[in-house]
Amino acid sequence: MDALPPVGRFLGQEHHFVLRVYFEDTDLTGVVYHANYLRFMERARSDMLLAAGIDQRQVQEAGVGAYAISNLAIRYRAPARLGDELTVVSRLVRLRAASVDIHQRVMRHNDILTEADVEAAFVAPNGRPRRQPASWAGAFEPLIWKGKE
Repeated sequence: MDALPPVGRFLGQEHHFVLRVYFEDTDLTGVVYHANYLRFMERARSDMLLAAGIDQRQVQEAGVGAYAISNLAIRYRAPARLGDELTVVSRLVRLRAASVDIHQRVMRHNDILTEADVEAAFVAPNGRPRRQPASWAGAFEPLIWKGKE
């Protein structure tokens, strides 16, 4: 069986992840439930790492560690609705020894619906911060956002 291609892709230094809003994502009014934006962003971040050549599962299963969200600031601007096609645009904005900062926007066409600043800390299996693998930092370096807002 052939491997499935990643859903998202990098366009320059931004990763674009497309999704559709399904009934299960909404409340009774057909509007996306607020917590589901976090799910959309998590999927986009995981796909972005995969597209950058980072195998989170292999490192986690080897007992090295994994990312944990250590800080999150989110702003809701406008609702997404049942059937909408959305794009989660992710940018790596800062790289440190044991963490990475990512800015994410959930877009409908050119409209920003939700945006968040996320800090993902690399932690050892015991939950303590540790340096992320050097190969990961190397993969991130060329992807750090250098464009203009």
